[in-house]
Amino acid sequence: MALSALDMFSIGIGPSSSHTVGPMRAAASFAAALNGRVLGQVARVRAELFGSLGATGIGHHSDIAVILGLAGHDPATVNTDEVPDLIQQIRDSAVLRLAGRAPIEFSIDADVVLHSRKSLPGHPNAMRFAAFNSDGTELASQTLYSIGGGFVVNDQELQAPLNTENDAVYRFTSGAELLETCAATGKSIAEVMWANELSWRSETEVRDALLEIWKVMQQCVENGCRRTEKTLPGGLNVTRRAPALRERLRRQEAEAKASESMDPLWAMEWVNLYALAVNEENASGGRIVTAPTNGAAGIIPAVLHYYTRFVTGASDEKVIQFLLTAAAIGIIIKTNASISGAEVGCQGEVGSACAMAAAGLCAVLGGTPEQVENAAEVALEHNLGLTCDPVGGLVQIPCIERNAIASVKAINAARLALHGDGQHTVSLDAAIETMRATGADMKSKYKETSRGGLALTLAQC
Repeated sequence: MALSALDMFSIGIGPSSSHTVGPMRAAASFAAALNGRVLGQVARVRAELFGSLGATGIGHHSDIAVILGLAGHDPATVNTDEVPDLIQQIRDSAVLRLAGRAPIEFSIDADVVLHSRKSLPGHPNAMRFAAFNSDGTELASQTLYSIGGGFVVNDQELQAPLNTENDAVYRFTSGAELLETCAATGKSIAEVMWANELSWRSETEVRDALLEIWKVMQQCVENGCRRTEKTLPGGLNVTRRAPALRERLRRQEAEAKASESMDPLWAMEWVNLYALAVNEENASGGRIVTAPTNGAAGIIPAVLHYYTRFVTGASDEKVIQFLLTAAAIGIIIKTNASISGAEVGCQGEVGSACAMAAAGLCAVLGGTPEQVENAAEVALEHNLGLTCDPVGGLVQIPCIERNAIASVKAINAARLALHGDGQHTVSLDAAIETMRATGADMKSKYKETSRGGLALTLAQC
């Protein structure tokens, strides 16, 4: 599979990259493949979701995502405000325009099946799509897997090793190889990534795409702070905190400036706000950047907002440096372990995002490649063993606060690394391998099924 910075950061829709963005892309891919003569013969389609997708699909809007994908919508462009009306129209009319073109009879309740206790071998996020003609004969079928971060693969791709693009200028699959490349070329991690990106796209395309990602991250924070609803959707009645918190921080900041008495930990208050705003927007099904997943989407934006607001010298070029550095760490983690909560627990989501954010911040603060690798290792190491236990299958408790805590942890990891010379006992590669092994040992109930951990504890209270 080809990976670039623009794979690690993609624009999509909440509340989950693996359970919403992935299923929408998978369904859209299947529908698009039913082209020409076959599409005209299709009278019915059926989608089945297995494993973690089936267990937590309702809370993650996986069913809605599949319907939107079959109708030809894309996570990056679908109007998030119109989604409820689109789904209601299909439900009321019992008609879906397959691939956005061919109208077929469609029953949301009968044609989208969530198997809450059934899994397929290979991966816990499996989907099976099938198309039938009017007499019930199967015309086409496909099994796809959502492997985290919105990535979707088929059976053959699932077994293939993850690699950077074949024609990359600098190939690396581990932290050690990346450091060797930096040492041999004298380039920073961001410069290595930049050279690779230019192998596939023009300088203008890469720069504009990365700045667009940052723009969407900023807008996501703003949207999360402007919401007027008092609680998040889904039935848990979780209170929205970002809008009121921003107003309070703005007021306190003005008062503190007038009295020349600023809280020494003032920046941390804003970091918490940025993370809460993003993840509340994600929980609402809003526009989001997978970074590298939706469940952990608040961490990199929060740390990048911290840098641009509280550190002197921030610029568009520094933002690009941050994102490229963070993406390099994400690629290494995804190549050697996983960023999927359903596969390795939340250590793969929040842990990966925390490591990526720490690396990016360390780089723009002047860290050497060795210090950047150290920052990523520290951040990942202190998320090892983190379970994914969303209450009610919703990306709310403990996910939203978990992003805020990890954002502060990433900043601290970067600062710790900058106090050292890059030499440390546990390498990033060792931490990644430990994360992979820990995820393999972790019981499935702790991997995005809502059948263990905090999800079960709260349900019993």
